[in-house]
Amino acid sequence: MKLMKFLYWQHQGNLKKTFIIAGITFLISCKPEVVLENVISFDTTMPVFLAVKALSSTQIAFDFSVPVTASSVHFDPPVEIDHIEGGQRLIVTVKSPLPEGYPFVAELLVADEKKNTLSVLTPFRARNDRLPSLRINEVRTEYSKPKVEYIELYIGSAGNLGALSVITALNGVGKPIYEFPPVEVTQGEYIVLHLRTIEEGCRDELDDDLSRSAGTETSPQVRDLWIQGNEERLRKTDGIALVNQDNDILDAVFFSEYTSGDWLKQELIQFSTFLAGPKAWIKKDGQPGTLLPQDSCGSSTTTTTRTICRDELMVDSNSARDWYVTVTGGATPGFPNRSDRYSETAKTVIINKKNKK
Repeated sequence: MKLMKFLYWQHQGNLKKTFIIAGITFLISCKPEVVLENVISFDTTMPVFLAVKALSSTQIAFDFSVPVTASSVHFDPPVEIDHIEGGQRLIVTVKSPLPEGYPFVAELLVADEKKNTLSVLTPFRARNDRLPSLRINEVRTEYSKPKVEYIELYIGSAGNLGALSVITALNGVGKPIYEFPPVEVTQGEYIVLHLRTIEEGCRDELDDDLSRSAGTETSPQVRDLWIQGNEERLRKTDGIALVNQDNDILDAVFFSEYTSGDWLKQELIQFSTFLAGPKAWIKKDGQPGTLLPQDSCGSSTTTTTRTICRDELMVDSNSARDWYVTVTGGATPGFPNRSDRYSETAKTVIINKKNKK
């Protein structure tokens, strides 16, 4: 009999690397983002853990490569279990609804019909069916300390943001850069997701107190959320999508420094396909076909103060027609967009006004 250990490192719930180590036992300190599987009695049909998904507020599904039964299931935080249904999709039903979008860790011990056993430790988010209507409203792609990149959202209806994912083209379709915590929002709110944290006092505002955060470009009138660390997470040629727990795209924006030719990176090709399928982004002329750089928002002129803005007076067409680059000094994180559009003519007018002073 061999003892096989499979260690799957996950980031934001997505497979990143796989290491297979045979005949060695390790002591591993498990974090919520790590899935640990211990397989005993190796054979060619041993169970493999594939995925976890909250089906409803009381049901969580665990998918395996073969039918399994569970000898134990535990949750952290603790949850009272009503019953467990075995199978290739093992379904756990809990007695009380889980809080919307709340993070949990599940620990299971399962076995297949040949008595091969598998222990699984995996994070998941409780089901959230109360996502608000929302849209991406403004994007800063440039960083100049202390001003960091951000994604601004406009909330169209009340709801809860828990488990909403943010995906970028260059980071990869299957690897969200951020999952929203459970937070109740109201219609008309602007929310600023700051894409790096470089100052003290940058706190997530998860309740009605919008004055908690003390970072640059925060306001007591605006809800600020922060991604920790100083890593670059958004590029000048990139794309953003908001995705729910069923992988439906709720809104997206695609922008590029170059507006002709083909995409120069495979990640951008994959992202264009990801958006084109459900028509979350369409060609400028509205015709069917492959999304190319010419169909994206031009971003070659963006700076720290010249951001990519949605025309808030237009009906959303899911295309570059909805977007423009605002004038120098026109960035408005957390507030309605300035309607002034950047152009060489606008630049000349601004310079002339300064010279007259």
